Amino acid sequence: MNLKIGITASAILFCLSVSVASLAKEQVTGIGGFFFKAENPQMLATWYEEHLGVDQTPRTYEVQPWQQEAGSTVFGIFSQNTEYFGEPEQSWMINFRVDDLNAIVAQLREAGIEVVVDPKTYPNGRFARLEDPEGNPIQLWQPMGE
Repeated sequence: MNLKIGITASAILFCLSVSVASLAKEQVTGIGGFFFKAENPQMLATWYEEHLGVDQTPRTYEVQPWQQEAGSTVFGIFSQNTEYFGEPEQSWMINFRVDDLNAIVAQLREAGIEVVVDPKTYPNGRFARLEDPEGNPIQLWQPMGE
């Protein structure tokens, strides 16, 4: 009788371990890059570096790419009909976290870049919108508490 109970308990434990193993799927750990097409890639890369501090893609493997600070990342998928990105032909929008929304907005405006600040403060922070020189929508986000 004890042998039968031992075998049954072992079989149950084996089944549980197989079930748990199948639940522990591998997953991505973050965003490793953001790639998009541009009419003038070099001009746009320079604009992002000059105005937003995003380093250009390194030309060699010896140079490290832009390092972002750790923080929340929303992976939002919208309806094909959304107007949230601006023009209907725009299929993406990037959101950059910032430490001081007022300071970066002033800096961008001083450089002649139009920025619209959302007057509302949301539970997750404050937002502003602008476009890069090719009309791609950019959202700036100062998370709450920063």
